[in-house]
Amino acid sequence: MKRTLSAAALLLTATALTSCDKIKDTFGSKPGEQSIADTAYPEKVLWGDTHLHTSNSVDAFGFGTRLGPEEALRFARGEEVTATTGTKAKLERPLDFLVISDHAEGIGSTKALYDAPRMMITDPQLLRWYDMMHASPEQSLKAMGEMLAVRASGKPNPAMSDKAAADKRTTKLWNEHIGTVERYNEPGQFTAFMGFEYTLMQTGNNLHRNIIFRDGADKVSTVEPLDPADAKWPEHLWDYMDAYEKSTGGKVLAIPHNGNVSNGLMWMMTEPNGGPMSAEYARRRIAHEPVVEVTQIKGDSEAHPFMSPNDEFAGYGTAGWDQANLLGNIKTKQADLPGSYAREALKRGLLIEQRTGVNPYMFGVIGSTDSHTSLATPEENNFFGKHTGVEPGAKRAAAEFVPGVPSGRMNWQSLASGYAAVWATSNTRHAIFDAMMRKEVYATTGPRMTVRFFGGWDFKVDDLQGDWVKAGYARGVPMGGTMKPGGKAAPSFIVSALKDPVDGNLDRVQVIKGWVDKAGVAQEKVFDIVWSDMDGKRKLAGGKVPAVGDTVDVATASYQNTIGAPELSAVWTDPEFDPALRAFYYVRVLQIPTPTWMAYDMAKYKLTLPPEIPLKHQERGYTSAIWYTPG
Repeated sequence: MKRTLSAAALLLTATALTSCDKIKDTFGSKPGEQSIADTAYPEKVLWGDTHLHTSNSVDAFGFGTRLGPEEALRFARGEEVTATTGTKAKLERPLDFLVISDHAEGIGSTKALYDAPRMMITDPQLLRWYDMMHASPEQSLKAMGEMLAVRASGKPNPAMSDKAAADKRTTKLWNEHIGTVERYNEPGQFTAFMGFEYTLMQTGNNLHRNIIFRDGADKVSTVEPLDPADAKWPEHLWDYMDAYEKSTGGKVLAIPHNGNVSNGLMWMMTEPNGGPMSAEYARRRIAHEPVVEVTQIKGDSEAHPFMSPNDEFAGYGTAGWDQANLLGNIKTKQADLPGSYAREALKRGLLIEQRTGVNPYMFGVIGSTDSHTSLATPEENNFFGKHTGVEPGAKRAAAEFVPGVPSGRMNWQSLASGYAAVWATSNTRHAIFDAMMRKEVYATTGPRMTVRFFGGWDFKVDDLQGDWVKAGYARGVPMGGTMKPGGKAAPSFIVSALKDPVDGNLDRVQVIKGWVDKAGVAQEKVFDIVWSDMDGKRKLAGGKVPAVGDTVDVATASYQNTIGAPELSAVWTDPEFDPALRAFYYVRVLQIPTPTWMAYDMAKYKLTLPPEIPLKHQERGYTSAIWYTPG
């Protein structure tokens, strides 16, 4: 039975469904992607959010959000909108693309309950939530917290499940959504994708995926978002994706997110049945899930100090999120951590490949927001929070993650993160989707730094003086690629990072290497390859790069770009390369220290905050890896 948070068919207002034919008629004459020329290779990085929720999501509406898909798209394109709490909201710079990923499960159900005639609601629990949602924003938050607790229990009230009503509502909202997305999609200028979130969750352990379609209304309107219902593992989703591609000739991909709150289930060494992962299973997973979201509001999933004790920058955005699963009902054990973080997953992928010949975790990485406000805002000084209950205000920094709902997490543990950066050959659905499939993508925690990464066998420092981008594509592979064996020579890498024009300077660029040693043990090492003032005050001391310094004034939430560098580039050769050992390499770019969103709130609202709340941090970017596989 589908789990949805609807009462019954009586909760729905009868409305006419938007037909597929109407969608085609409305947008059939709109200029198509075929009129946009693709470049020979990607020349410009495109910025977007692949994980945004609107009032159609069951939890977003319950949290108080009243902005729908149209407002979300207008905001992403750079227009000013009015947030649910009445504040004017606008991005400093528009995005290039957006995926609205409303939860398939219970889509529109809390709004249906809210809009229902009270006299028709007979179930005591539903009536309680109805009254709470109408009482005040604070009570609505508590009602949503109770709904999530019921979700975690795995024992929903039968009155909350009405498959016929849910199916009817889903059809209506999905067709409306398709029409809205098509209206705002403008090939060459702004790309609006169709998608949804597959909210797979085992008793609170996060196994969510965001689903993105490459196609337009003609194909996507033939299916509806997939509710995970009683599924425990993602094969259910993969079957749906296979059926869509077979029946339409279209393409679809899935993006797992928040491994950090999966209690080790996101990136396991085994199959769901507990047996060793087979080549067939590994091949199926990576075919459907080429990209992973590693940073967002609910923490950062790149690395954890437990597995990376020698990495001084591991652990960014882990506070609070490494203590329990998503719903906070099952504590996280240390043994769960390796299956919860992306770097360890990349290492596990090498081990599985060594045994089976197939790497299930050869994924690219992106960031996105997971905002439930309809506003994609990962900027520290323009952060609208996870949900409407923590939109800008004097109380939010010290509030609980969901104010009034005990969860063991505080709102200050939320990150103003992140964005997806895509090296695409045009700003179109096909080009952005194809870039994700080939993993030529990277993640940032919000700043729009420009990062290039190429691997090859004969790159030299002199290449940086010429057209090194063209050389990178001609003589090597970009991020997301795999290098073929090159004899006994060590691989060399071109790395370039440019600061966000309106953000902090760069501290350093690092290459993180993972490999399987001759004893069959997965290893990792962090190499500082280029940093600011490396020939001046920041010469290596004891094999370590000295700290870049700190110009943050927390009283005014400001900083100075008098330290760091606007651009860092290098050609780096692996000094410890062994051609017999499989390996991966990815780049991490660190900014100089800048204020957190809590510091901006403290200055704006003249607050005194508890000492445990961090007021400065070093934002960062992570590229997709480049792999080396021995012949």
